[in-house]
Amino acid sequence: MNPIRKQRLIIIVGVLIAVALSVALIMFAMKENINLFYSPTEVVAGNAPMERRIRVGGLVVTGSVIRGEDLHVSFDITDNAETITVKYAGILPDLFREGQGIIANGKLISANTVMADEVLAKHDEKYVPPEVQEAIEKAGHPKGADAQGVTKPAY
Repeated sequence: MNPIRKQRLIIIVGVLIAVALSVALIMFAMKENINLFYSPTEVVAGNAPMERRIRVGGLVVTGSVIRGEDLHVSFDITDNAETITVKYAGILPDLFREGQGIIANGKLISANTVMADEVLAKHDEKYVPPEVQEAIEKAGHPKGADAQGVTKPAY
């Protein structure tokens, strides 16, 4: 083989290996940073991965908020079909309250318990996160239903 062709072939193979390695590292990094949304029904059914970062959302069940010491809070969320517990250590958003739609980012630590590192509350009275609304509708409840299944009037 001609030495120039051999040198070009080695360079091309080296570039292809570098590109393949770069793509593999990017895919691995993306896989680790993706956090998919799961409804309480999907979590209870076992569709959510254990010990991986996920997003879970629903309506805060009335009477379920338990405040502990050092800003530790535990509360239940529901999609009106299933209920799971969320544990959180930190300051809750100002708009957080019972009967409110929330999304919690964290890890599933047991079959129905999420250890959250971030809790997001809905924006106003009419807003329900799209993922939460879709999960509530899939569970067979009408738009605008709160945690007790009472339909709120549309404004």
